[in-house]
Amino acid sequence: MSHFALVAPPYPSHFAAMQALGGELVERGHQVSFFHQPEAERWLSDSRLGFVAIGHAECPPGSLDLAMRRVADPAGPLRLRRLIKQLAHTTGMLISNLPQALRDHRVDAMICDQMEPAGGLVAEACNLPFFSVACALPINREPGLPLPVMPFGLGLDARLYEGSAQVHDWLMRPLHDTLVQACHRHGLPTRSGAHEFLSPLAQLSQTPLHLDFPRADLPKHFHAVGPLRSTPSQASPNWSFESGKPLVFASLGTLQGHRFDLFARIAKACRGLDAQLLVAHCGGLDAHQQARLRQIGATVVTDFAPQHWAVRRANVVISHGGLNTVLDTVCAGTPLLVMPIAFDQPGVAARVRHHRLGRVLSKRASASAIGQALRQLLDEAVPRDAALEAELATCGGVQRAASLIEAALRSGQPSISENVPCPMT
Repeated sequence: MSHFALVAPPYPSHFAAMQALGGELVERGHQVSFFHQPEAERWLSDSRLGFVAIGHAECPPGSLDLAMRRVADPAGPLRLRRLIKQLAHTTGMLISNLPQALRDHRVDAMICDQMEPAGGLVAEACNLPFFSVACALPINREPGLPLPVMPFGLGLDARLYEGSAQVHDWLMRPLHDTLVQACHRHGLPTRSGAHEFLSPLAQLSQTPLHLDFPRADLPKHFHAVGPLRSTPSQASPNWSFESGKPLVFASLGTLQGHRFDLFARIAKACRGLDAQLLVAHCGGLDAHQQARLRQIGATVVTDFAPQHWAVRRANVVISHGGLNTVLDTVCAGTPLLVMPIAFDQPGVAARVRHHRLGRVLSKRASASAIGQALRQLLDEAVPRDAALEAELATCGGVQRAASLIEAALRSGQPSISENVPCPMT
């Protein structure tokens, strides 16, 4: 059996998806360990997986909390610049510390989140087989498609896509410099963007092909395996909701749950519609703010709700456009109101709009605008996407992802997509 190293950005949703995949590999007899800064161990909840702390000098106590605050509120050029420098710092830390740690722990292969290019770069430098996972929207670039962090739809002027990509790459210059210097140091071909450090063996994506924009240039070893999840809890909470009134479930994810003002506008909108509202703030609100939301119009305010249950019980789900929540909602067939905030969320929202899975509003939308969008979603039947539903039912999840990784590692050859879906369990 093999020892796999997992490398991902130190954010809860990325660790959760990679942990689910790692857990499946452990079930198959492999050893799996996360490698990251010491404080990132907080995101690991499966005791069967190991955690190797690296970068103690570069990432002292408190550094992850600072990073999380920057990620949670990147608005404005100065904050965005600080965030990008921090991302480059983390990538540099991993590039410096991973090689020796991988040797010390006798790692056989690496599984790398697309969003952390240090994984692929170090795997090449150490001559280790590696596999790429798109926990967020795939970053594979194609002519005529906007980058996943952009809010644009399809069919716009190609110059808009090209210009926005140039601006993106200019902003990411600190990461570019870190990657170029590391390539020179390790004697690798010079590359400068995360999209240039993807696996030649297997690239796995949580995003179903029928949820993405139509693509024409994906590599043959790219596989849309769908949501990477452990078996979801079937527990139903004891909250009481009236059966005759619509229920709205609002969640802004782990990083954005502190946005009281947005939750307040949602609560006012639901009160105006006489709709029930379940708010999951993921620990971002204090007791006073929670009580205030109940006064404004929320029915239940909690830190965490069983998402598998909530997206099925609700008539509409309001999300910031985090891919995990959107995937769960699409799997449940529940209409979406997406209010994107940052990162790839505008891109997710654009795809929701393109596939007519719901509506999209600005994060600054008024309570009145939110109420109008909710009324439309409650009154109008959202068309079901048969192709997307069929793909979600058969895309394979962690089981197929693990099988593809094992096959490529065993053969040393790319796992070629045959467009033969594997049932999810």
